[in-house]
Amino acid sequence: MTTHPTVPISDDVIRLGQFLKLASLVDSGAQARDLISEGEVKVNGEVDVRRGRQLHRGDVVTVDVPTGVIGATVG
Repeated sequence: MTTHPTVPISDDVIRLGQFLKLASLVDSGAQARDLISEGEVKVNGEVDVRRGRQLHRGDVVTVDVPTGVIGATVG
């Protein structure tokens, strides 16, 4: 099993699009929107196409990119 870095958040929840940017998994909000809508983003192992999906501490977000899979854990 691959472990991902934990990225701390300041509130109890964060939206998926915001977390992708915070964790530096994407360069911009537009890139986050595109990857999410294309089904390239998984939350806890399941594809999620909702940019506004609320994430909680402990959720694992992964992104399929041409070089492999990158990810981070909500902290």
